[in-house]
Parts: sequence; structure tokens; C-alpha cells
Amino acid sequence: MPEAESASPPKVVYVGTYTRSGRSQGIHSFHQDPQSGNLTLRHTIAIDDPSFLTFDPRRRWLFAVSEGMGLDGGGVASFNIEDATGRLRQLSYQPSLGGEPCHLCCDPSGRWVLVANHEHGTVAVLPVDADGRLGPVADLRQHVGSGPGPTQTGPHAHYVTFDQPGRHVLVADKGIDKMMIYQLDLGTGKLVPNDPPFGSLHAGAAPRHLAFHPSGRYAYVNGEADMTISAFAYAAQRGSLGEELQVLSTLPDGASRDGCSTAEIEVEPAGRFVYVSNRGHDSIAIFGIDAATGRLTAAGHAPTQGRTPRNFAIDPTGTFLYVGNQGSDTIVHFRIDHQTGQLVSTGDVTSVGAPVCILFG
Repeated sequence: MPEAESASPPKVVYVGTYTRSGRSQGIHSFHQDPQSGNLTLRHTIAIDDPSFLTFDPRRRWLFAVSEGMGLDGGGVASFNIEDATGRLRQLSYQPSLGGEPCHLCCDPSGRWVLVANHEHGTVAVLPVDADGRLGPVADLRQHVGSGPGPTQTGPHAHYVTFDQPGRHVLVADKGIDKMMIYQLDLGTGKLVPNDPPFGSLHAGAAPRHLAFHPSGRYAYVNGEADMTISAFAYAAQRGSLGEELQVLSTLPDGASRDGCSTAEIEVEPAGRFVYVSNRGHDSIAIFGIDAATGRLTAAGHAPTQGRTPRNFAIDPTGTFLYVGNQGSDTIVHFRIDHQTGQLVSTGDVTSVGAPVCILFG
């Protein structure tokens, strides 16, 4: 008889948490069973409020913001990934020179880490040496302006990413209803305003996060304050978002907006559906994507089976979607129906104190 094929090895999943809750210690690493999606805790490393995590392009190092409280500032740490188990060892820590750093990314060369400082509305650039250690901030860009909403009295940078070609940096600023656009000087780490220097959202949206379509032709932005998703055509050569193609609500018709805000947005790997988490309503909104136009069609909602779904993540195969319910200390597992985009609960729930970021290794 032919020898049976060995099972796929487990995947490593990292979870960042709010330690200020008193219910967690820092970054937790889990092993994911590729068949069942089950998560098994392997290691924990202590760090204050690691509310967002990312890798370098070669996945040798993990970087985490350490958010801090208010205007007192926080920082960013780097970790070596020790072995196949995903165990972390801290290498360095640097101040981010701004209050509540809440998001970060690494440039495609692996030489620079970019950090969004929420409270001060700034973007910091830190160098990464050959051993994964961070140096002091090399550049700090200050956003200016305000918006019409009560949380928009000044700039609040909340998300930073590179476009798919890696030529442009896009920063969502909740306070000024803009996606700021830069180019990164790889020699100096300086952020240079792009031409055009920003893309605009409708007034009061408070753009929080952005997700690119796998084709790179479209981008989707969730409005934190007004519970919307905006669709854009993206011109990668120029780094231009252009005008909003479409704006849709992330809540069902007739649902109350009181106490609600959006949090995370992701496009699944096949590019057929985009998902947005609704805090307060405690649901994931589902939208179908027209690949020819980038336009969206509302496709329903899935309850997150917990409170305050700040973050969710889709595994690289597009099979599972994991929702971090910050207020319930749970990660709830769903399977994605590839035909309809609907989320089907697997019945598995992983206990984690105040989960706020899920990252697949």
C-alpha cells in the first residue's frame, strides 16, 4: 500500500494584546492546525500593550508597537523569531516620539520600520540594522488639520502601509479624513510627500484602516466614525487614490449607530470579498467585490459571538477568519464560504486576554 502523506505542519499565529486590561501579558504565539484551524498556545513574551504586530519581509524578525497611554508616548520593539516554534526574543526598543503608536509596517527592503502615532498625528521612520535591532527615529512627519466630528479636533494617524509595488506609503489619518501619501527615501529614511500628497474621504468618515485588492487596482477604507466602507480605484504608478467610487454602510438597514465604530478591514486572498468589523454592533460586515470595477455589493453580516471585535485576520489560504473580541477575551474561529463569502462558525473559541492583533507567520 502507498505510504500515507504526512499531515501539514502547524502554522505559527501571533496575537498582540492590551496588557492595560490586566488580563494579558503581551504577545502570545500559537500553533494553528491547518486542517481544523484550531489554535494551541505555545509561548508568551511580556511587553506593554503590543496592539499591532508585523514582520520584516523575510520573516526573520517581528516588530510590535508598545502603545502607552495618551500623550505620554510609546515605542516600538523588535524581536528575533528563534525557531520553527515561533518563540520570540526581544532585540531592541525605541521610542516612537508620539502618543499611542497603534500601527506599523516594514518597508520592502527590510531596512526601515514606519509607525503611526495616533495621539500626535505623526508618522515615524526607524532604521533596522542587519541584526534586526531598531535605531532612533530617522524622520517624523506631522499631519495637520481637523475634521467635523467630535474625535477630529486634530490629526490622528492610525494606519501605515506600502502599496503592492512598494513605491508609495499610505497613511490613514482619522482626524483629517485623508489618506496621506508619501515616498520613502531608502537611503535616508525620509518621507517625501507624493504628488498627489493625499486622497480624500467624505467628511466625518475618520478613515481607520485600508485594504488593497490582490490586483492592486482597488483600495478599500473603513470609516471608523460613520460606519462606512469606501471603495477607490488606485493608480499605482502615480500613487493616487482618486475620488471615492462608492460609499456603503457597514451596518444593516435600521441598525442603531450609538456606541458603534468600525475597526478592521481585510480582503480575502482570492479578491472576491472584503470584510469589516463593527464594534458595538459586534459583527463582521461582508461585501462582494466586482473584479472588473472594484465596486461593492453588501452581502450580509456575521455576529462575532463576542464583544468589541477590534481585529480579525484571514489565514493565508483564505480558509479561516479569526475574530479577536477585545471585550470578551476570545478569538472566535470561522470558515469562509468561498462561493458566498459567508462566515460559518467552526465552534472553536480560543481564550486570550484583550486580543487586539492577529498575525499569521
